[in-house]
Amino acid sequence: MLPKEITEYLSSHRTEHLEQLFELLRFASISSQSAHEADSRACAEHIAGLLSGLGFSTELRPWRTRPILLARSTPDIAPPEAPTVLVYAHYDVQPPDPVELWTSPPFEPTVREGAVYARGASDDKGLLLAAINACEAYIRTIGKLPMNVLFFFEGEEEIGSPELEDFITSAADDLKSDFAIVLDLGFFAPGAPTILTGLRGLVYLELTLDGPSVDLHSGQHGGAVLNPLNALAKMIAGMHDEDGRVTLPGFYDDVVEPSRVELDQWKSLPFDEAEYAERVGVEPVGGERDRPLLQRRWSRPTLGCNGIIGGYSGQGAKTVLPASATAKISMRLVPNQRPDKVLAAFDEFVADHTPTGVKASVRVLSRSRPFYIRPDSPAITAVGDAMREAFGAETVLARAGGSVPISELIQRILKIDPIPTGFALPDDNIHSPNERFALEQFYGGAVASAAILKNLAQTKRNS
Repeated sequence: MLPKEITEYLSSHRTEHLEQLFELLRFASISSQSAHEADSRACAEHIAGLLSGLGFSTELRPWRTRPILLARSTPDIAPPEAPTVLVYAHYDVQPPDPVELWTSPPFEPTVREGAVYARGASDDKGLLLAAINACEAYIRTIGKLPMNVLFFFEGEEEIGSPELEDFITSAADDLKSDFAIVLDLGFFAPGAPTILTGLRGLVYLELTLDGPSVDLHSGQHGGAVLNPLNALAKMIAGMHDEDGRVTLPGFYDDVVEPSRVELDQWKSLPFDEAEYAERVGVEPVGGERDRPLLQRRWSRPTLGCNGIIGGYSGQGAKTVLPASATAKISMRLVPNQRPDKVLAAFDEFVADHTPTGVKASVRVLSRSRPFYIRPDSPAITAVGDAMREAFGAETVLARAGGSVPISELIQRILKIDPIPTGFALPDDNIHSPNERFALEQFYGGAVASAAILKNLAQTKRNS
């Protein structure tokens, strides 16, 4: 259990910590828009100031267009001989568009119905600040943290963390730690604190078919010249069979099935397929038809078309046979699959299925590897116990269908099994208008973060 003075401090300073969150949320640190580069830097500098005031040694590392903040506890606030935990979060946010759908301005935080509404409240500034508040509680009461803490806050997560692998590789010596926590996630369901043992990897690409040198009149040339849009549609349709399986050669060769223990854990989760269907607004019949829904979302690879560009898409009619057509395609990968091998399979499929009359080209936009950690890791036990202490409910183990590339990079480059977790709720509207973060999740996140530090300080790192 946490020392009484820690929980009392966090309870008595809720108003102050909420105001700190408001200050953080007012920075329009949008990483996808160059007009907000100054806002992003100001946000990073503000966070650095908070940590410097607690006795951390801080450094803003220039990186691409947004700095990376590294903040390390000093011997004045942590015992040098104690283990070190790397705590990752991100300070950048998604654009607020469409702004007209917000009930209150996206960068003017507002509390209503027990939650703070603002862009970045749940993803990821509320989680980031909860961890800082936990450190503050130790330093202001006991005087020292139970272990060394290295904060790693980046400002480009929402654009896919470009070149983050290069940064971690170059800064590996500075990032050496015994444990790692990735705070960029949340609960599987209300009342179900969650640790993720697996995340899917991602390959995102554009497939372009080039036909005639210019758009042609569809009456004069239709039936003579192959339409690239028609050819592209046929190729996309051929990437799945009638049972929903991906038809790329060898696509499933390296897929590892979840263990029976893990599958049994998923069956015990508070999940109702009918409620899920109501929430997404459609019957969930995608993917491999012989697989349960959670397996299709978490432990099976996918291929999907995310958009098609070509021809005329303006108002009214324009009878053209397009010169080219492009499809944006993403593939989600599961443990043991590798992006390069999947890309080779995609290239082979394209070569075998490109008809005469068009030329195909593939442009890779991003790639990341899948992530998996053993459910019986001692660090998972330590973090799970801390979450239970803070939120009064058993911690569940799950996977997620999305990709958080930092987790796999920490594991592969720094040789640490990071623990992905967080305090957001499924209905927090992340990336959507009216993003919110429940106040009890924010306050509970600080308690959980404090308990995580205490528990990890007493945990032996996996060999």
